[in-house]
Amino acid sequence: MLNPFAGSQHISLLPEQLLEGGELIAIVDDDEQIRGPLREFLEEHGLPVEERADAAGLRQLLAERAVALVLLDIGLPDTDGVTLIPELVSQHPDLAIVMLTGVADLQVAMDCIRKGADDYLPKPAKFREILFVVRKTLEKRRLIFENRKYQEDLEKAHFRIQLMHQLSLKMNTVYLSTVELDKILLAILVGITANEGLRFNRAFLALFDDNMDYLEGRMAIGTTCRERAAEIWQEMQRQQLKFLDIIHRMSEDCQQEDQEINQIVAKLRVPVAATDNILVHAALERRSVRIDPRHGCKPILLERRRPLRGIQDPYPPDLDRRNTSGAAPPDLPVPHDLINLLQEDTFVVVPLFSPGRPLGVIIADNFVTRQPITDAHISSLELFASQASLAIEHSHLYQEMQDKIKQLEALNEEVERSKHQLVAAERLSALGQMAAQMVHRIRNPVTSLGGVARLLAKKIDDPALHRYLEVIQRESQRLEAILEDLTEFVSHQELQREPARLSDILAQVLLLFQRDFAAQNIEVVTELDAQEPWCALDRQQIRQALIHILRNAREAMPNGGRIDIDLRYHDNTLLLVIRDTGVGLPPGHETLVTDSFFTSKTQGTGLGLTLVDRILKDHGGELLLRRLEPGTEVRLTIPVVPAEPPNEPNSP
Repeated sequence: MLNPFAGSQHISLLPEQLLEGGELIAIVDDDEQIRGPLREFLEEHGLPVEERADAAGLRQLLAERAVALVLLDIGLPDTDGVTLIPELVSQHPDLAIVMLTGVADLQVAMDCIRKGADDYLPKPAKFREILFVVRKTLEKRRLIFENRKYQEDLEKAHFRIQLMHQLSLKMNTVYLSTVELDKILLAILVGITANEGLRFNRAFLALFDDNMDYLEGRMAIGTTCRERAAEIWQEMQRQQLKFLDIIHRMSEDCQQEDQEINQIVAKLRVPVAATDNILVHAALERRSVRIDPRHGCKPILLERRRPLRGIQDPYPPDLDRRNTSGAAPPDLPVPHDLINLLQEDTFVVVPLFSPGRPLGVIIADNFVTRQPITDAHISSLELFASQASLAIEHSHLYQEMQDKIKQLEALNEEVERSKHQLVAAERLSALGQMAAQMVHRIRNPVTSLGGVARLLAKKIDDPALHRYLEVIQRESQRLEAILEDLTEFVSHQELQREPARLSDILAQVLLLFQRDFAAQNIEVVTELDAQEPWCALDRQQIRQALIHILRNAREAMPNGGRIDIDLRYHDNTLLLVIRDTGVGLPPGHETLVTDSFFTSKTQGTGLGLTLVDRILKDHGGELLLRRLEPGTEVRLTIPVVPAEPPNEPNSP
């Protein structure tokens, strides 16, 4: 307590406030008649005193006891008091020194002060004058200590503010991905454990999973990383580095060196349904919890600190954070499992939460130093927890925004596909109507022309006229083929599946082309799979698809060549590969040839491979084309729909 004096007089401290616990004053003088009475006088005024006669005794006393101030005589039997001052200042920087001398010499006094003495008194001096100087010197020493503490507190506050500033800038300038969030959370744990931060020995972070089923350990910092974190502040000042740059630099070190604490956090997994667990309870109730053996390790729920009114804290030091609502606190069990996992019975749990949901908890303890966890520490820890909650919520919102963007992009792509399909369907519908009318009106005249030409060819012997009739027959046949393609294209029918084997249909189609292949000197090599099963196919449509493919292969080899046909059955799928040695596809046309009316030839409708692609898709299969050097490879895949073989083989 301070004792004020009127006006501008000095405010004096009580004796117990001048000295820390166990500290004393030493009188060092070779004159017993001075030491004894002075000791009694100072003790009468509440100051503990020890006396010594020489420098050796002082050195021994300093080694054994906590000496706050020494009244040092200049003339000692074993040394000069003035020469002893530098030794005392060097080895005991917190020791206050008041010199006593029988020589009233200003030069000697100045020399003592320059070497580190706090004051100087000539003998004989009145005891009250000595008491006044002692009290003034001790008060000055106390002010130095308090100033040092305030300076440390300012540095810590500066560290925390700078950390919060760095974190705020990071969150305000960068969308937090998972990687960025981990950096932020690691920075917060470093701030909790750093010497310039909250100085906890260990800090653990546990977060709820995406489904809110479990509270799981995410990351931790222990004693190894705490020592590394203590270098951060000095490194920032020395190299002018940003805090988060150093966090990135030390993150890998923490993962590698703190193996034990990483094993602890990996085992931290609590189901959300276990509401009597203090971690889950603290997170869901949004209240900090302190575990202390002084309370039987029974969890003590803490209230958020309310705003202070006036200049005094309305809460007592040990009770200000407890439940003050008057309601009985919930009877939470002693967390033996958590105590065994952490190997520590004194720790604090602080919740992480956003306005809309709980996020997790931070667990902090003083596993090494065994220092008590004060309410001031918990309040500061809640400040860091608020910053961590903001970072986590920021990251969640960013991730949700990214998911929504992806969903919108997918929906937009689906709308675009639907729009294109609708346009294509409308175009095909119009083409179908037009093609149906054209086929109906053209088929009969073309058939008549071809029939008349064939009839005339049988009755006329003139070779010149025969050449003209052959042209008419050939072109009428081509027109009939075009009309057939158009008819198939516009008359899309449902599949008529029946038991069949693809190799049998292929053999029938090859028989149709046998004469043409021989005329063009085209060699056909087939390799079939003996394990090919019977399956449900539309014989007519598969036959038509194979006709189109082999017709294209024949037209691509007017001067002869080779066709390799390979049929394989694997993984419930039929794979038919047809390769030719013809002119092949132009580069980049592999995916265009299935478009309606697209063709790379001077003749034809461009509907052949379109029909093949549609037939295969109706069967659940796929058509793929690949350029070869030379030639083209056509791959047909058809999923097998099992079917029983017929009792009697179908006729071709």
